[in-house]
Amino acid sequence: MTKDAKSVIDEFHGSVNMTVKELQSWLQTNESQSVGQKDADSESIGHKSGKQIVKLLENKKDEYNDDDISHMQKVISYIHRHLAQKPNGDVENRHWRYSLMNWGHDPLQR
Repeated sequence: MTKDAKSVIDEFHGSVNMTVKELQSWLQTNESQSVGQKDADSESIGHKSGKQIVKLLENKKDEYNDDDISHMQKVISYIHRHLAQKPNGDVENRHWRYSLMNWGHDPLQR
């Protein structure tokens, strides 16, 4: 594994702060399914990403391939970009938080 891949993996695991169980439960909620950009099959990009993140979290670090690393970079970028757009006020029940949670990051944790 290259140094760059290792740093992406480490940053991914540092950015995704939801456990597999938390993310799987979240993805089943109406709130999770109600947010995000939808593509042709009406499932949001973030919701699909959440399913892929679950699989990534279940893998061992030495099992990641180039596609996995690429998706991790996408997740990191989304989380950082979205965190920078934090709205004012309470975010607990906001679409902003729900979108982040679809990508494996709950801003109310840690």
